[in-house]
Amino acid sequence: MDGRTAGPVVTGMSVPLVGRRDALTALRGAMAASHRDGFQFLALAGEPGAGKTRLLAELAAMAGEIGFTALWGRAAEYEQMLPYSALVDALDDHLDARREEVVRTVGSGQATLLSGVFPGLAAGGAPAGDEPALADDRSGLARYRLYRAVRHLVGALAEPTGLLLVLDDVHWADDGTLEFLDHVVRHPPAGPVLMAVAYRPAQAAPRVATLAAAAGPRGHEVVVGPLSAAEVRQFLGPDVSRGRGTALYEASGGNPFYLEALARMGGTDVTELPPTVLAALQVELGDLSPGALLVAQAAAVAADEFEPAVAAVAAELPPAATLAALDELVERDIVRSAGARFRFRHPLVRRAVYESAAAGWRLGAHARIAARLAELGAPATVRAHHVEHSGSFGDRPAVEVLVAAARAVTAHAPATSAHWLQAALRLMPDDAGAREDRLALMLELSWAQGISGRLAEGRDTARELLRMLPEDDYPRRGRAARVCALMERQLDRPQEARALLLDELSRLPNPRAAAAVPMRMRLVAESMMRVDFRAAQAVLDLMPDNADDWEPGLAVAVAALRPMPALAARRTDDALRYAEIAGKLLADAPDEHLSEWLDAIAWLCWAESYLGRYGEALRHFDRAASVARSTGQTYILTNLLAGRAKTLVATGRLAEARATAEESVEGARLLDSGQQLVFALTQLCLAESWSGDDEAALRAGEEAVRCGVGAGETWEATARYARGQALVNAGRFADGVEAVLDACNRFESPRVDPGTLLQACETLAYTDASRETGTEAGTGIATGTGTGTGAGADTEASARAAQWAALAVRLEDPRLPAYCGFAALARAHALSRRDPSSAAAAAEEAARLLGAGERRLDAGRALLTAGLAHLGTPGGRSRARENLRAAAEVFDACGARGLKARTERELRRLGVRVGGGATTAPGGQATRFGLSPRELEVAQLVAEGLTNQQVAERLFLSVRTVETHLSRIFTKLEVTSRVGVATALTR
Repeated sequence: MDGRTAGPVVTGMSVPLVGRRDALTALRGAMAASHRDGFQFLALAGEPGAGKTRLLAELAAMAGEIGFTALWGRAAEYEQMLPYSALVDALDDHLDARREEVVRTVGSGQATLLSGVFPGLAAGGAPAGDEPALADDRSGLARYRLYRAVRHLVGALAEPTGLLLVLDDVHWADDGTLEFLDHVVRHPPAGPVLMAVAYRPAQAAPRVATLAAAAGPRGHEVVVGPLSAAEVRQFLGPDVSRGRGTALYEASGGNPFYLEALARMGGTDVTELPPTVLAALQVELGDLSPGALLVAQAAAVAADEFEPAVAAVAAELPPAATLAALDELVERDIVRSAGARFRFRHPLVRRAVYESAAAGWRLGAHARIAARLAELGAPATVRAHHVEHSGSFGDRPAVEVLVAAARAVTAHAPATSAHWLQAALRLMPDDAGAREDRLALMLELSWAQGISGRLAEGRDTARELLRMLPEDDYPRRGRAARVCALMERQLDRPQEARALLLDELSRLPNPRAAAAVPMRMRLVAESMMRVDFRAAQAVLDLMPDNADDWEPGLAVAVAALRPMPALAARRTDDALRYAEIAGKLLADAPDEHLSEWLDAIAWLCWAESYLGRYGEALRHFDRAASVARSTGQTYILTNLLAGRAKTLVATGRLAEARATAEESVEGARLLDSGQQLVFALTQLCLAESWSGDDEAALRAGEEAVRCGVGAGETWEATARYARGQALVNAGRFADGVEAVLDACNRFESPRVDPGTLLQACETLAYTDASRETGTEAGTGIATGTGTGTGAGADTEASARAAQWAALAVRLEDPRLPAYCGFAALARAHALSRRDPSSAAAAAEEAARLLGAGERRLDAGRALLTAGLAHLGTPGGRSRARENLRAAAEVFDACGARGLKARTERELRRLGVRVGGGATTAPGGQATRFGLSPRELEVAQLVAEGLTNQQVAERLFLSVRTVETHLSRIFTKLEVTSRVGVATALTR
């Protein structure tokens, strides 16, 4: 693979590639696809020395032939904790050279974010922008903002000719780089971008192996195996005898790097060599002069790509001697020149050189580099790697460097922060003088582990902290127990969280002491999550509103918990009163008094949303999220973002809702919390569904239900409801009805909130009213089902719709005006067939009520229902046009593409000319036709003359899925043939 003849093997000269025909074909295909279709992701998997880097070099040559810019970075074995090192290696020099242009292209806000990672953009000071700096966001979700910025940057760098971004050796990449790769395959950058990574399967994190599959049809994977015997003979060239070639093949196993290392042995008897390649490399190193070997070892300590001056410091040699030694190393192809710096020819070479040095000498070399960097004023993040390897127990300056470095990267690389904090704790003396610092660092460590997605480690650290704290240190024990219980909850271990809290409470001599209140608050939250609102209320009843010895902000937290149990018990007046009191306390409290109690304040935000106090809910969600970002509470932030998305959907701000829900999903994935992921996916499902992207909505809803966490709890039931609503919106009424009924427990002891129950009644009334004669009938309120045909089926469906409308009336609470219109809208559905005039009046009343309750989207749906009902009344066409025009305006403002398209079809049938402009939501051509992005892809291919089978193959779909999309396309475009689709797209 690494196709060199015997001569070039020694000199490192570039020669033609040997073999790899299938791999090269795959590489050309990925490059062509990127040039033609935009972003592609290519993964090369192979064992050490298999030739992945050589293939990537061929790919870079292909990129150059078609005008792509090729940027190359590599992760390094001994710098695995340096944040985003492979990305910085690939992009930083390029960004430094084009700094002003890049800032103009991506904007000052994103450039500010990027400058926190890429030194090339920070040169001369970070650009000023509106985005908060990474250092100001300790939530861990700052890195999601960073990933979006890097994604946009990559898209910008691809313009206009294309970009190949190579990241080699990603099995050594830090967590941040891996998270970015996971993000980018699911959110591809714009433009012709080919991202290629190479990794060793046995050493890579599990997520690396799934990246190509996660990219779907944009993903390509190439397995790089050993060379065949024939290819080895070609590799070695004609000067190597057949016998020696066979021996080399057998000793190397066809691995190009091993083969190359063995071939360097010249006349050595291969059969007598040690079995490992490291032994062969050590033989190679033995031929170096003492000075060259010393400099090689110093360079291996310094970095994968190093500067001569740093190697000279580590080797304790003058610059001239170091450069002379480097000349020898280049001549022997141990290292290769990379501009003003040098790089080892292969990571395995660096490893062999590093391990050839004595352990004590390596420690001293790291110390010399760390001291030199300190003299130069290098930041703690640059020094930390060497300090970690050279610091000694009790070395307080080393501890200070590691802690400073950890705190500097908490926002965008919390896994690295945790690593350096652990290193600092290992060096910190365990004596009385350092005890307080150790306890404080352990709390920081628990935090960093939690927000980096290592919840179990964070939980374990918190438990260790509990073991170390004195039995009578009740305030700190209570705080640690509460943090630990929060992490147990995120790990979907509510029983363990509850047991821990009860155990700590039992230790308190005074159960009503101030130290008990935070833990009791956590118990209240646990009870509410289990839908045991009576237990929650019982604990709250034992808690006063305030006390002289309470910490600042604790009174706000207790007040914030009171509205939700009251609402669940249908004590609406109490719930509203409690929300008003908590809102005033929250307004008067400074941010620094809230950070400790955000998990409680989140309950107030959600309660306000459930109560229909949308303005207050959004203000409080935003404020709490800001505090969560600045204090690093990711597990609260993802929850707050999900609640904010829910509130935005309710008020019809769908574009904002989708963006907020997507951020919540990304945060939950980074956190690796199943609970938070279900929260986020539930809201993303609803936002996508009402926006008109049925495919994305169902994908989110299916994943939320498939997570399988939270059984018996309210949020799990809400996820199943969201999926059911998405199924109904997608036209799959039978599946949707069953899913909604199941989520509501068929209205027998339901676990969803009263507002959701009302919406479910309206949805079920709509599905029954929408069934056409002869179609499958729906499911009854309790357990009965019915099917029928003709007038009997119509009558049965209408009766069921009337049942749902009657139930909605019983559930309606006039003290919650945001929900009052749903009963009227359900009644309009029930009356739509037998009494269109009354249906229209009920729908118009619903539109008025829902509009007054700030539910714009639902008000628009009521106007659509009213318009359709007027079509069935004598002389009602004028009123129908009026209602439909108003509905179309609402849907356009909300970004509800599917509903807008349906409304415009009805207006066209009434002879009203409808403009083809885009709605306020993004979507381009798809939005113009009321199609989802996938439907537009299908429509365009059909218009090109492709058959359903060909469309399925092109888009990696089943034929049945294509047929389903095509049916919806016909309906939305108001055509009946494939020719009609082509005509409609060119209108």
